[in-house]
Amino acid sequence: MSSNPHRPARLLSFYRTSMVASSLISSPHPSLTAAMLPPPTARTSGTLFISSANPRLTTFTVPFIQRNLSSRHAPLRKRARSRFLATASARNGLPPTPGIVPADLKQEMTRSYMEYAMSVILGRAMPDVRDGLKPVHRRILFAMHELGLSPGGQFRKSARVVGEVLGKYHPHGDTAVYDALVRMAQPFAMSIPLVNGHGNFGSTDGDPAAAMRYTECKLAHLTRDVFLADMGRDTVSYSPNFDGSESEPLVLPAKVPNLLVNGSSGIAVGMATNIPPHNLGEVVAALKAIIADPELSDDDLLALVPAPDFPTGGQILGTDGARDMHMEGRGRIVVRACVHPEVVGGDDGSTRRQQREAIVVTELPYQVNKATLVGKIAELVNDKKLDGVADLRDESDRNGTRIVIELKRDAMLEVVLNNLFKKTQLQSSFSANVMALDNGRFPIRLTLRNCLEKFLKFRRETIRRRVQFDLRKAEDRFHIVQGFLIVQEDIDSAIADIRGSQDSAEARGKLMKRLSLSARQADSVLAMQLKRLTSLEKNRLVDESETLQGDIAKYKGILSTPTELDAIIVDELTDISDRHAGPRRSKIIMGRGDGSTEIDELSLFSNERSVITVTEKGYVKRMPTSAFENQNRGGRGKRGAGKLREGDRIVHFFSCMSHDSLIAISKSGVAYKISAHKVPLASLGSRGVPLFQLLPAVPAGEAAASVLSVTDFSDRQFLVLLTRNGYVKKTAASVFESLNAGGKRIIALDDGDELKWVRHCTEKDSMLIASQKGYIIRFATNNQNLRASGRQSRGVRSMRLVAGDAIADMDIMSAHGMIEGNVSEEDEGAMDEEEDEDVNVAEDPDASYVLAVTRHGAGKRIDANSFRMQCRGGRGMIGMKFKANGRGDCIVSLQTCHDDDSVMVVTCDGTIVRTLVKDIPVQRRYSRGVRIQRLGQKDTVAAVAILPQLLTGEEVEEGEEVVFGKE
Repeated sequence: MSSNPHRPARLLSFYRTSMVASSLISSPHPSLTAAMLPPPTARTSGTLFISSANPRLTTFTVPFIQRNLSSRHAPLRKRARSRFLATASARNGLPPTPGIVPADLKQEMTRSYMEYAMSVILGRAMPDVRDGLKPVHRRILFAMHELGLSPGGQFRKSARVVGEVLGKYHPHGDTAVYDALVRMAQPFAMSIPLVNGHGNFGSTDGDPAAAMRYTECKLAHLTRDVFLADMGRDTVSYSPNFDGSESEPLVLPAKVPNLLVNGSSGIAVGMATNIPPHNLGEVVAALKAIIADPELSDDDLLALVPAPDFPTGGQILGTDGARDMHMEGRGRIVVRACVHPEVVGGDDGSTRRQQREAIVVTELPYQVNKATLVGKIAELVNDKKLDGVADLRDESDRNGTRIVIELKRDAMLEVVLNNLFKKTQLQSSFSANVMALDNGRFPIRLTLRNCLEKFLKFRRETIRRRVQFDLRKAEDRFHIVQGFLIVQEDIDSAIADIRGSQDSAEARGKLMKRLSLSARQADSVLAMQLKRLTSLEKNRLVDESETLQGDIAKYKGILSTPTELDAIIVDELTDISDRHAGPRRSKIIMGRGDGSTEIDELSLFSNERSVITVTEKGYVKRMPTSAFENQNRGGRGKRGAGKLREGDRIVHFFSCMSHDSLIAISKSGVAYKISAHKVPLASLGSRGVPLFQLLPAVPAGEAAASVLSVTDFSDRQFLVLLTRNGYVKKTAASVFESLNAGGKRIIALDDGDELKWVRHCTEKDSMLIASQKGYIIRFATNNQNLRASGRQSRGVRSMRLVAGDAIADMDIMSAHGMIEGNVSEEDEGAMDEEEDEDVNVAEDPDASYVLAVTRHGAGKRIDANSFRMQCRGGRGMIGMKFKANGRGDCIVSLQTCHDDDSVMVVTCDGTIVRTLVKDIPVQRRYSRGVRIQRLGQKDTVAAVAILPQLLTGEEVEEGEEVVFGKE
């Protein structure tokens, strides 16, 4: 085959790149030419011969790239070949050789590679913007439609469908066809599956589908309603298949933008597409908005389709990436798994594992392999690259995904979670590149508006063709019915003409001549059954004629009025949305910077109420309120602080929400801030963790004077600080917002004084301070009575104490429902001398109360209006009396409450009782109260916490993350 027998032929292959052509053209032989030996058959490779004008001839034998274009691209191939054959010889100046056509190598390779690239782009890898399908998916759905695999019918073997597709429409491998079929049946791959599969069609663990001889399939309801309902009504064009024996649609008459709904991905030559799925209801709403207002702003459009909606759920971090994709055709969307903290294990009668805090994963990012993810986490733990994980289990079942990551006792959930997001696919990004074929001709990059507008243009054309088809059909039928009615008017003559004719041709001619019928009308009359000659049938023909006239007028009106055509589109979109749309699966989390991966960490935790205990030696823990059930007043309660160390006792006990910030203030007046959810969840029997582990900046041995939760750091909120010696100051809450774990001094203390209590308030509230001997003072927290001061001030005198008395507790009384009034110092003694029997008083369900609890477990509710407003610095009013043999009993807690609240009382040895506030009687100020908790020997009440009415079932709105489309 070589023209130079002294030099061996060298084989050169260029199946996937045109770099070979560039290297040849830059070789020392600039006059290289080429000739292609015509292929021996229509679909076999030819041989490319390369010769040179140089006497020292070098020859290469090159397998030519097989043309794999479909039949509709054959004219392009023929024109290129003819142009190549006509000009090759003249261009190269070589003598003609039979069977060999000279050609320039650079031009031939460029042309051949472009032809191959267009074949891949148009015929395999890129979806069409009109129906959102690649050719293989379109052919599968059409073949299933032709096989009659309707949603209400029986399943058929997948091998039968694959064989139908291969034999009639798709001359490629059976594996490629079956893989495409499997993907259309996977609910974790498609937003709305197009095929209803029966059998093993794979899983999120990456398990492959069963062989096609085992699985069965049929069309899904959405496929019938969206893609195939208009088939057979001349809505789309057809083309011959690869061998001309069958016809296939160039596009399916889709009713919704499937390119957006189910997305697509594919790698072509020199380009690729990666389109995420979206929510059907949102896409339909956006398309209807475009129809109603073609000049709809981009912001309004993006408000309707804010981000993709992945079938596996997950959390989309911000909308910046989605906005880039919708506005420019490409963007990076960051998706996180849905996780929540949970306490697992414990004594349940069958297991004795200790309770542990765990991270539970319930939803994964799109296209993440669950088995690979679990294996990666295990690998990181084994390689000591991920600390804090004690156990890892995949508890997923048919009800959904559930991966349990148990944490070690000293592990910080936030640290472990951040490491998981950073080192595993619990956080991944979807690089969107919206490329699709425009009208099946060439690929373009699409924005959200482009995609909707191009689909709308296609849908209008589809509806127009369908209406034209219905119009032609109605006009044809009307023409035939008119012929029947004409014959009915002179039936006897028509029958006589027919009976007197020798054959049907003669009868047709007589009818056409006598009754002025067309050939089609005459043929229809000759084919008419005798029963159609009855008078009843004549009436039916008249009714049908009138109906057809109305239909014809309606169809013509639609074709002449664009708004009526759009109304049909809107009605069909509404119907599809009502039947097939569902709620958004992927939540959109708006964090700091909106769109960055550094989102607010609070969005990773549910905002639930819990109780927090702090011991004198600095052990802190958080427990869910569900762990405590309401008990009868006077019960002993259950242990909730674990086994305390010798000499340790509970000093702080309060309830908060998981999204609150905790302000811990040391006795020396240094404040630290930490999120409530960072305090590890613990069981009732655990001791907790040392506070310095959560706040490393706290000096060793430093005790927390007060710990409180803060939700609102606005300028309308204040923190009130009270020292042991009775000095009080008010500071704006915004000062504490900038606090961190490093701490900041917030009050100047005298020698021998220490900070004891901190509460938050507003300008309209009032402050209640109780002394150990039972005196209670109430004064306003407004600027006239208690001016806000800076961090370095000491504060002002709050209460005048009698000899041997000390401050016991303080709380803030809301201004709502309070009676205003002033009490002078002269009136205090008179009020203290009033007689007040130890009896219960009538309750007002809407009133506010003051709950006073003593060291020995006695307590009572007092109507809040019993304490009238006084001036700051006064002695106060008697609020509690004690028995003569009270053995040193005194007030330890003062709390404001309402009837629907619950109260939790904790003792120094860690026993906790929870009861309803309404079970504690309302008494007058001089009464001694009733027993709230039965105490053990040498045990005393340490602290009291109020659980608000919010815990009875109302939803928490304040502090929740921003979520779109989630019901």
